[in-house]
Amino acid sequence: MSADVLTLRARIAFPGFDLDVAEELHLGGVTAVFGPSGSGKSTLLRLIAGFERPGAGHIALGDATWFDDRRGIDVPAHERPVGYMFQDGRLFPHLTVRGNLEYADRRSRARRARYTLADTIEVFGLRELLQRRVATLSGGERQRVALARTLLTRPDLLLLDEPLAGLDRARKHEILPYLEQLQRHFGTHVVYVSHDLDEVGRLAEQVVVLAHGRARARGPAAEVIGSLDPGPGTGELEVSSLLYGVVAGHDRRLHLTRIDVGGDTVTVPADLRLRPGDRARLRVLARDVAIATRRPEGISIRNVLEGTIAAVACDDESAHADVTVELRSGRLRATLTRAAVEALELTAGKPVFALVKSMSFEDRWR
Repeated sequence: MSADVLTLRARIAFPGFDLDVAEELHLGGVTAVFGPSGSGKSTLLRLIAGFERPGAGHIALGDATWFDDRRGIDVPAHERPVGYMFQDGRLFPHLTVRGNLEYADRRSRARRARYTLADTIEVFGLRELLQRRVATLSGGERQRVALARTLLTRPDLLLLDEPLAGLDRARKHEILPYLEQLQRHFGTHVVYVSHDLDEVGRLAEQVVVLAHGRARARGPAAEVIGSLDPGPGTGELEVSSLLYGVVAGHDRRLHLTRIDVGGDTVTVPADLRLRPGDRARLRVLARDVAIATRRPEGISIRNVLEGTIAAVACDDESAHADVTVELRSGRLRATLTRAAVEALELTAGKPVFALVKSMSFEDRWR
């Protein structure tokens, strides 16, 4: 079996909760495990890492079996080629940043070195921090060092357990670009646990949704995120869509970036770190989408995307309706009133224009 396939068939029971999964994940880039608190996300990671032992099941990466109750296989955690980063980073407080990094580097030198200590320091921008003690680091700096140290164990599989939990918005935005570079610079498969859909939408290639210890959905990120609705399986989320595009250019005077989404141009708050041709993702909240049946003129909204109504679902118990628009590339969901749906006579197949404010993308694209 390909080394890119993670087989997870595992059951484990605790008082008041049990986890039962049967998944075969074809890894590539970041695979996110998403769900509300208490859904079993961290437990699943601990089973993969070997910190918890299933009651029954089979866990393997490619042809390397790490657990199989029928064959009596249970590879200890320290022998599994897995890097596990906890929420708190767990750096050694008595060592400097350099000391923390060199500790991991020394322990993994016998493994095939795809990258060096110097490479890792450069990618994570740690040169100025090397002589610092852990206690003097900010939350964002601490997580950067912890991520670099985990990578220096040179794992075949990197497990990230809510690495941005507890960080404020500014610190999260400091770390996210480094998380985005993991596959490109290090070639390591990543399983990323989070209950934050903005993080998942920005990072993940595929998503597994956990609820009450069971996998409720899995698939490509755009497909899964676009199908999620608030409820017991997802927690308090906002209905949204994920679009893919390519950076077309920047308007430095107006501080905007232009994204080509399947032939449509979308403008978003500028990120000058990206270059024309770079891939981009845009998470669009359904409440930020308006619908028009004719191309509007004389309005402040800059993003007007031509499409066709794919589906309309009305909630008979409320004023709301869920409308899905098929674009030239991807789908958008819009939360409208039932009154608007009736007034505009929105039905499947009707040509429409989806309107999205540029500022609604702030913090929801990269």
